[in-house]
Formats: sequence, C-alpha cells, structure tokens
Amino acid sequence: MAATVKVVRLERTWKDQIYLLEVLRGLGLTLKHMFVNMWGRRATPTIQYPEQTIEYPKRFRGVHRLMQRDDGRVRCVACMMCSTACPARCIHIEAAETDDPSIEKYPAVFAIDELKCVDCGLCVEACPCDSIRMDTGLHMPPVLTRGAAVLGKIDLLKLAAPSVATQGGEKPGWQSKPDDPRFADR
Repeated sequence: MAATVKVVRLERTWKDQIYLLEVLRGLGLTLKHMFVNMWGRRATPTIQYPEQTIEYPKRFRGVHRLMQRDDGRVRCVACMMCSTACPARCIHIEAAETDDPSIEKYPAVFAIDELKCVDCGLCVEACPCDSIRMDTGLHMPPVLTRGAAVLGKIDLLKLAAPSVATQGGEKPGWQSKPDDPRFADR
C-alpha cells in the first residue's frame, strides 16, 4: 500500500502579511501600560534607599563566607565539591597537604569571583563540611576593577564566625524522634 501525501498551502492575505493589525495591538498595549504607570497609580511603593532599607528574608543569599573550626583554621578540606557544583565556574581552589597526619588537606588558595557568581547557592548545598555559606546578609560592595571583585581566602574568612555544625557527621542521637506531635505516628 503506497502512502499518499496531501500538500496543504497556507493562504495569506496582504493584511496578514504586513502584520499591521498586530503591530497596532502591541503598541496599544504598551501605551496603556505607560499611561497607567505614569498617571494611574497614586501609591507606588518606593524606598528611599540609602536612608531607608528593607529587611531581607531569612534565606537571602549575600556575599560568601568561609567558616572556621574551633581552633581558627578554615573548615574547608579542599574536596572541590563546591567548585564542581558551581554552574558559573567562579570558585577556584588549590589543595595543599600538611605534615601533620591528623589534619586533613586544606585549601592553599580559595577564591570566588563575585562578578561571575549567579548567587544560586549550589556551592553551599554541595559542601559536605559546612565550610561555605552565603548568609552574611551583605550585598557585594561596588568595585572599580575586576580583580577587586575576586574574594580570596583571607577576605572570605574575615566574614566568618565559628561554625556550630558537627565536623564529620551528625551528633549522637540524631535519629531520635522529635517532640513534634506531627511525627507521633512514626
């Protein structure tokens, strides 16, 4: 059995081909929004920024920071998971070994290019040691050169605070049931 092909041609009129009606409809919509925004609103929410600020939400992603251990060393073990997870490729880490066998490797170089960063937070989620965070609540300050936007290990540690997370895993008893009544059936 042979297949047959039916050719269908789209017939357009000259009105359809110049798109005049559609251009006028789009222009009308644009003018409508312009007039409503210019004269229709009386209470446009405006914040006088330098004098007035708004409170950021709890999950605001600010400038990165590196966390410290109790002894003041950086928590990062240079596992490269944050730089691997970064879609913008803005994290650069160079690992170094120590002579002390009880100390893990550490980052000799840890740099984040804040101009390339898209503030996605994937680096924070990928870090197994809770060493990188974006909870500073600060915007990246304006810079005059690209090099000033690259934050090194020292700059990131200046924003740090000692971490309260347990290094290497959960605390004992983490599998116990919570006191919340919603989990009573578990």
